[in-house]
Amino acid sequence: MAACQNYETEQFENLKQMYRSNAQKYGDKTFCLQKRGSAFVSIGFSQYQNDVDALGTALLARGFGGKAIIVMGENCYEWITAYLAVICGVGVIVPVDKDLSPAELSNIISRSDAAAVICSSSCREKLSSLDPSPTVLLFEELRDVIREGVALIAAGDRSYLDAVIDPNAMSALLFTSGTTEGIKGVMLSHHNLCFTLSEMCRMVYIGEKDVFLSTLPLHHAYESTCGFLCPLYRGATVAFGGGLRHITRDMQSVRPTVMLCVPLLIETMYQKIWTNIRKQEMEKSVSRAISVTNALPNDKMRITVKKGIFAEIHKSFGGKLRLLISGGASVDPCVISGMRDLGFLTIQGYGLTECAPIAALNRDTYYNDSSAGLATPNTLLDICDTKDDGTGEIRFKGENVMLGYYGAPDLTAEVLRDGWLYTGDLGYIDENGFLFITGRKKNVIVTMGGKNIFPEELETLLCNTPYVKEAVVVGYVNQKRKDYDVVAIIYPDCERLVETYGTDVSDEKINLEMSRAVSEINGAVQPYKKIQRFLVSSEPFPKNTSHKIKRVGIAEAFAEQYYRK
Repeated sequence: MAACQNYETEQFENLKQMYRSNAQKYGDKTFCLQKRGSAFVSIGFSQYQNDVDALGTALLARGFGGKAIIVMGENCYEWITAYLAVICGVGVIVPVDKDLSPAELSNIISRSDAAAVICSSSCREKLSSLDPSPTVLLFEELRDVIREGVALIAAGDRSYLDAVIDPNAMSALLFTSGTTEGIKGVMLSHHNLCFTLSEMCRMVYIGEKDVFLSTLPLHHAYESTCGFLCPLYRGATVAFGGGLRHITRDMQSVRPTVMLCVPLLIETMYQKIWTNIRKQEMEKSVSRAISVTNALPNDKMRITVKKGIFAEIHKSFGGKLRLLISGGASVDPCVISGMRDLGFLTIQGYGLTECAPIAALNRDTYYNDSSAGLATPNTLLDICDTKDDGTGEIRFKGENVMLGYYGAPDLTAEVLRDGWLYTGDLGYIDENGFLFITGRKKNVIVTMGGKNIFPEELETLLCNTPYVKEAVVVGYVNQKRKDYDVVAIIYPDCERLVETYGTDVSDEKINLEMSRAVSEINGAVQPYKKIQRFLVSSEPFPKNTSHKIKRVGIAEAFAEQYYRK
């Protein structure tokens, strides 16, 4: 393995120590850029500390000490203020997807025993429909609550300011994706999160001049830890814009240097760049410039020169974008190297909520475009139960591993054994220490908006309907929507169909029953998980020796049928 130098980082005991230390260090320097109307408003590190302290003080005064509190809504300054106020002296923060169905939301409120929900006004109607209806505090009301806290502090209330943080206690509870019955509550501590921040920033340089544009949902550990807490940790800036619909305009306004992305977003950016190059009939000149600059002797020089040569391309992304980090699923290595050819350093990592969330990461100076990355400096990656080809289950050991699953000791014992987290993902590690994922994790469909759709969940639901024998759910890119279509490839239960319709089962009747099955599932899942199309397989899917479906090649085999319709 190549010797790599780590960047210097500071290890904080807890997040409270971190935000207070950096408020003192950076003062009025911009920590957050929040879009209000058409303009971005700047909030400094000191102001953020004051707002967090005041909100925390007011929440304690209202009787929420030691309670679990849900935060949900669009990415914004109010979201991150609520998150830090709760976790740093009030109780346990429970970040929740704003798009959950009422039934799913009610389940999480019950399972977490949440005392309140802090949310955007877009969630109010959904919450009011629940029985019993929880205590709700809207983002729009937080400014008044913060004023309440300011007055309490001025009057001598130090209950929040002096609150002691146990770095190893559960402070965040994140629920994983899955069916209502199958979701798991991941318990994380301050130490888990602080350790992750230090490890990440040892491998990838983040500095005070960096500006993050937040586009992925904050309720995911990936965005909340790496896209919000990381800028706070390193004295950088995080910008909250108008979401993916306004990303081009927001990039021009905030001129980001760093973006966390899902694979589809990076691939869309890359396709857009080359579409414009072809429209201008500049393929040959751009390819020639790439070839010349790739011959330069070191990475730093190559990137610097490329930024100058491809200045017009960089200008369309704000002009300062230097680093793209992809997570959630694997990216086409040709796209990663292609973005770097144009002067955008692009790397990917591998994570799980259970690792808060980083388990592997490519360094910014040492990377393999086909790999999920390397173990961070103070963690271990290992492959167990290896097969003849060297692949096996990926297991991980580090101080960022979760405390366990909330209220589920049996489930915890299944994945935490002898200090190792058994991920359930399959892969191998090469001679240079790079991790390659070969199974399960690759199945996840990550939407442009950063939503994770686990095919296995939809497949299980489909196979529980009367006339579906086997199902494989895949994602095909819809070029018009620039996002994935969730497509179910279904092998019908022919015996059951014959029992119902007799031996003369027409294609029309098969399609009718498959349509009913898909409609039933779509009525039970969140909107972003809905199946847009289904295709019918005339043959059962190939199986391995354990009689499990061999997924490799199925999506490709049915692609022509999907795109033909």
